This record gives sequence, structure tokens and C-alpha cells, in this order.
Amino acid sequence: MNKLLFALAVFIVMICPLGLIAQKQTGTVARTINTTNIPPVQYGIASFYDNKFEGRLTSNGEVFTQKKLTAASNTLPLNCWVKVTNLKNNRSVIVRITDRMHHKNKRLIDLSRSAASKLAYIGKGLTRVKVEYLGKKKPGELAAGKANK
Repeated sequence: MNKLLFALAVFIVMICPLGLIAQKQTGTVARTINTTNIPPVQYGIASFYDNKFEGRLTSNGEVFTQKKLTAASNTLPLNCWVKVTNLKNNRSVIVRITDRMHHKNKRLIDLSRSAASKLAYIGKGLTRVKVEYLGKKKPGELAAGKANK
């Protein structure tokens, strides 16, 4: 039995890139974002999470729920705060980036159902948005006069 486990371990190490197995346990493979050149404003298409992701782990290790104001993005760092504005009706919502999308997904942001509802595009599925990077501090902390890093 020990020889079988050893052979399996060797096989996994040789086939999988270093660290991929440990990262997959959280549900997605972490991708790093260069935080020195984050555009302050980005424009693109927003979608919202399918219900099948409810209860799954996000890239930052939290359990996803449609009830929270969260989002996934491949261009923004994890755990940062952004203001998302629907360009069709000018409604806005502030969300925290907690997850990554599939690397081939060309959309700018994928919002929770709660956030998409506040932007009033649930019936359409997609909408054009403006995304403003607010930083790593929670927006309430910024209003209290604390420094933004």
C-alpha cells in the first residue's frame, strides 16, 4: 500500500505544475495581478454569477454567496474594493473582489446576484459598466479619513 501511495505521489508531482494541487483545494488557481499599475477606471462588460457557484470557495478562500456584494475579476487584485456603475441607467454599487473568472473569459467583472440586482440588469444578463478602483481599504474606512494604500 505504501508503494502505491508513493508511486501516486511521484506521478502527481511529475504531471502537475508545482503548487497547483495545493491551490486547487481552494476551488480555483490563484493568479497574481500587478498591483503597481492598476488602472483607476476601466470600462467593459459585466455579468453575474450563476447559482451553481453558491457555497463554493472563492479565490480568496471565502465561501461564495449571492447575498453579499462581491465580484470576480481577472484585472483587479483580490480583496480590493471597486465602484461599479451600470452605464445604461447610471446606478452604482460598491463591491469587493473575492474571486477570479476563467482565464479565457473576456468580461471585465462578474458580480454576485445581489450586486447585479442593485445595478438593475438581472433580466438582461450582461451590461456595459464603468469600474473604479477604490483600493484595499473598505470604503467606510476611507470616509473616516484613514489613508488609502
